[in-house]
Amino acid sequence: MELSKGPSSPKRGNDSNGEAGLAMLRRRSLELENQSRNNNGFIRKTKSLNNQILINVDELVKNVSKRFNNISFQNVAYAFHEVSSPTNISDGAAADNPGQANEQDMSPDSSTWNVVPSIPICLRFQDVKFKVTMNGAKNSENEKYILHGVSGSATPGELLAMIGPSGGGKTTLLNLLSGRVKYNSGTITYNNLPYTKSLKRKIGFVMQDDVAFPHLTVKETLTYAALLRLPNTLSKEQKKDRAMEVIIDLGLERCQDSMIGGGLLKGISGGERRRVCIGNEILLNPPLLLLDEPTSSLDSASALRIVQILHNMAKTGKTVVTTIHQPSSRLFCKFDKLILIGKGSSLYFGKASEAMEYFSLMGCSPLKPMNPAEFLLDLANGNMNDKSIPSSMEDKFSPTNTRGRPSPLEVHEYFVEAYESRSSKIKKPKLLKSMTQQNMVKPGGRTWNSKGWGASWWDQFRVLLSRGIKERRHEYFSSVRVIQVISTAIIIGLLWWHPDHSTSIDIQDQAGLLFFISVFWSFFPLFTTIFTFPQERVMLTKERFAGMYRLSAYFAARNITDLPLYLILPIFFMLIVYFMVGLQPSFAAFFLTLLTIFFGILAAQGLGLSIGAAFMDIKKAMTVASVLIMSFMLAAGFFLQDVPSFMSWVRYVSFNYHTYRLLLNIQYGCSTSSSKSGQCEAPLIKGLRVDSSWKVEVGALVIMIIGYRLLAYLFLRRMKLKPT
Repeated sequence: MELSKGPSSPKRGNDSNGEAGLAMLRRRSLELENQSRNNNGFIRKTKSLNNQILINVDELVKNVSKRFNNISFQNVAYAFHEVSSPTNISDGAAADNPGQANEQDMSPDSSTWNVVPSIPICLRFQDVKFKVTMNGAKNSENEKYILHGVSGSATPGELLAMIGPSGGGKTTLLNLLSGRVKYNSGTITYNNLPYTKSLKRKIGFVMQDDVAFPHLTVKETLTYAALLRLPNTLSKEQKKDRAMEVIIDLGLERCQDSMIGGGLLKGISGGERRRVCIGNEILLNPPLLLLDEPTSSLDSASALRIVQILHNMAKTGKTVVTTIHQPSSRLFCKFDKLILIGKGSSLYFGKASEAMEYFSLMGCSPLKPMNPAEFLLDLANGNMNDKSIPSSMEDKFSPTNTRGRPSPLEVHEYFVEAYESRSSKIKKPKLLKSMTQQNMVKPGGRTWNSKGWGASWWDQFRVLLSRGIKERRHEYFSSVRVIQVISTAIIIGLLWWHPDHSTSIDIQDQAGLLFFISVFWSFFPLFTTIFTFPQERVMLTKERFAGMYRLSAYFAARNITDLPLYLILPIFFMLIVYFMVGLQPSFAAFFLTLLTIFFGILAAQGLGLSIGAAFMDIKKAMTVASVLIMSFMLAAGFFLQDVPSFMSWVRYVSFNYHTYRLLLNIQYGCSTSSSKSGQCEAPLIKGLRVDSSWKVEVGALVIMIIGYRLLAYLFLRRMKLKPT
């Protein structure tokens, strides 16, 4: 049991009862501690994340219970009773007193600060059903039930495990409990209250797939998450310290400077990567932690370490719920409660240590030594080999079975009926006190799970920009991209070789060069940025659902992150090409040519972002982009001059057209002085008259640069924050 200091909150009137109750509670705690030391009384020693407090457990519980209703809960934090063996608490008792935890003083001026769940969450779900529509039809004939009325509960200090065969509905139930998916019928309550948006940051959700940026180190990943998610009442150094605490608690000190890795990139091990994902969720120390198969694809030692970490987290006052696939016997002993799910139905719910006894009383026991989890999974699959068959089941299964054993369907129906019969005899738990409900809606003081963003918009932008640069720095000057750009520039320079500017150059040939440059620097950024949002969709969905940052901050940082990639390489490209082919030998012409290419790149990049955000599918986005870029290229004025009137609009929405005209104006257009004196006549190149209307072309490109990005942002806003 722990007793922590509550946060300092603003006074509301003359709340003398609350102050007196707080002073009395603290004074009585110190008296009990001193008395216990003098009388050699029983003292239990507990450990939180950051400190150790010695208290007399029995006396303090009696004292708190006497004064519990006399304390103002708007100014006094809860005293959370952490028992040493939570499996001995019945469901009814846990419902009456699910546990209360003290809030820590988290003011920025505090020299020491702890992370403690603001209010423990008692999770209950009753007769939860969920169905999906098959083949897009909305009639009842094409509906399939994934869950058939699953019930259960988890209280603070407990580790609830959901086991069952693949496809049984474990992940679906976990998504329903997290609020990501809406259920069709039944009830899911958190301290007897339905799910609300304010609970989103009080629930940590770890997906089955490890979602992390592969080129960031462990320390960078958790530090950036801490800077984004922790409240702005903490300083930057305090947030970094919290990230280091999580690294130490999860045993990641050895690999904190190693890259996450993934795919073809070598990085940390699977168990370490899984712990990093768990660390992202426990930074806020949520009172409810949900995990989807955290031990999948891990060896037994790594899996045991993960479950031991979850077990220790539960003992600090959290409610931990996890799905797990075929745990070992050592893992099975770590579970406090267990739900056995088969084909969407509950076959058992209760203490994990009593699961074998429950089926033994029914007459079903293993005939040879067997892992308890393996035995339960066999029952969920309907496999009765090497197991005794209950006499009541023998009377029910089909006598036509040639093997003399019940079929899997008959086994499933028998255990479902047995569980429903047992559940109907158990008295349903009582409702929580209205006092707890009131404080669940309006907790006093600022907590780690308070509403609002963890950082300001500007801080989010800076953190996301720094994270994006570190994640994508390997792409800026990758050997493949550099070789592609430099080799193309050298080939162009050799084909249009005219280093001597005194030599006459064919204008038509040089127009082809300018057209190729405008097309090349539209293809290159367009087909690169298409992959941006589809590749980051899972990470973006996860972080946005967790409320880590504003979408506008992410979008602005993501656009600026790509600028070095698309604005530095063109400089090297033009330095090679410009002077090899003999273009206008002046700094002004070179600078304007480079600036025009920059404008074309930004417009093409914006189009690629909008297409990728609209479809979120690489194949569809590539198909649409190919059609658009081909249309823009054909209408740019090099291949075709006389465009039919009903198709002329394509020319004006083509950034290739405007970029090409600007390049021609820079190289062959008349200057302002010469055009006024009448000494210059704009040439006709490929049927396209070169004039000095550069303002129209620049304005069109600026509109495209802004418009395409605004369109991409609107498409991202429409993206649903639901698991795929």
